[in-house]
Amino acid sequence: MYLKRGSGILLHISSLPSPFGIGDLGPAAFQFVDQLKKAQQKYWQILPLNPTAAIYGNSPYLSVSAFALNPLLVSPELLMHDGLLDRTEIATLPAFPADKVDFTTVTTYKTQLLQKAFFRWERSRDQQFETFLQEQAGWLEDYSLFMALKEAHAGVNWHEWPAELRDREPAALATKAKELADDILFVQFQQYLVQKQWHHLKKYCVEKDIQIIGDLPIYVEYGSADVWCNPDYFKLDEHKQPYVVAGVPPDYFSATGQRWGNPIYNWPKLQQDHFSWWIARLSRNLRLFDIVRIDHFRGLVAYWEIPAEENTAINGEWVPVPTTELMAALQKTLNFNVIAEDLGLITDDVKEAMQRYQLPGMKVLQFAFDDLETNSYLPHHYPENCIVYTGTHDNNTTLAWYQKNASETEKWNLGAYFKKDITAENVIWNLIELALSSRAHVAIIPAQDILQLDGSARMNTPGTRFDNWEWRLKMNQLGANELNQLAELTKKYDRV
Repeated sequence: MYLKRGSGILLHISSLPSPFGIGDLGPAAFQFVDQLKKAQQKYWQILPLNPTAAIYGNSPYLSVSAFALNPLLVSPELLMHDGLLDRTEIATLPAFPADKVDFTTVTTYKTQLLQKAFFRWERSRDQQFETFLQEQAGWLEDYSLFMALKEAHAGVNWHEWPAELRDREPAALATKAKELADDILFVQFQQYLVQKQWHHLKKYCVEKDIQIIGDLPIYVEYGSADVWCNPDYFKLDEHKQPYVVAGVPPDYFSATGQRWGNPIYNWPKLQQDHFSWWIARLSRNLRLFDIVRIDHFRGLVAYWEIPAEENTAINGEWVPVPTTELMAALQKTLNFNVIAEDLGLITDDVKEAMQRYQLPGMKVLQFAFDDLETNSYLPHHYPENCIVYTGTHDNNTTLAWYQKNASETEKWNLGAYFKKDITAENVIWNLIELALSSRAHVAIIPAQDILQLDGSARMNTPGTRFDNWEWRLKMNQLGANELNQLAELTKKYDRV
């Protein structure tokens, strides 16, 4: 895949301004598309749209489903426009914070609104909904039953359910499906709403010539519908417990590595079934987005396998993936508009796979200045077919990086590279201009950097479980000055 030269902004849907406690697919999302257009941008990069849960720290990368969308992103204003809510029902709001997501309060509030909309809608189900059920049946039937069962079992993990449900005995599932028919329909209704609203926004992006870059986490959660429905596709023991788990080995950043704990794919079984699950998953994402970033792409070449009983990632081993066969199956079936997240320790086999399949990789300027000779994140080392960022959702904001994380060597190298004094006051727009001026086909700037925000606006701190994914734009915070400045640089470096 070769990317069209341009630039864009990284901002998740949940970070949009909204009176309802969390960014959603309503008016502010359409306004942001207009702002992208005004700033001469071609790309809008977001994070995964999968459902979030408090048990997983509200992370969009840890979800109960690799296929479902997050109903918290449904716009109450659009529900009112469709006659499913009354104006009085959205007039009185909890005391939501203006600049962050209070997921507990938002979840309670949004669920109540969705239930009210459901009761109105139930009397007039339309053909669009029936078509949606048919089109999404491959994952939606199992997912909606799973969520209804999870609710009926007070939210406990599926492996703690009665054995006949844990093991998906057909008779037991059929009985529960009848018993929980209303709850199942409510789950399906929520998925219908969020997908319908998403497609309206996506259509608007097409009209404005804005491409959406989505995100696909490589692993799924053990407690997800995906593992419950497809246990043979994961390395589980006879009790359906993972006997090995995912992570990354010790490196410069962690002496014990990272033990993520996700179940690992049973690649021989996936290959035996012609990679049908991976094809279905990537196909869904490529229908939702124009381009898909695969997080931790190196795990599709070789992965770090850790015995489940280990408390750290030290005693793991690299295990190869049938990459050639997998890529052949994916590229034969799909329009393979994929970006490979290739940050961290990337070995020659991963580089070779990316080159062979023409996959653009990522470059991050916050990583570029520990030396000025061999560092691959310096722009003069970039291939054209890559994406450059000042930072990603996992980085501190560029201002906070400079103030708190950058070493004295990095600060000195910044001044030497730019041949002028670099300070907290000018570092951000110097790096933004460096990204835009580079030969990388695409430059993506986090909204926090455009606004020159400090570390209080950080989206995620890897290795921590709480106080992440909460940052939001305030109403009218992204203004004409920032958009005009970005537009001028975008024109200057031929990204219009």
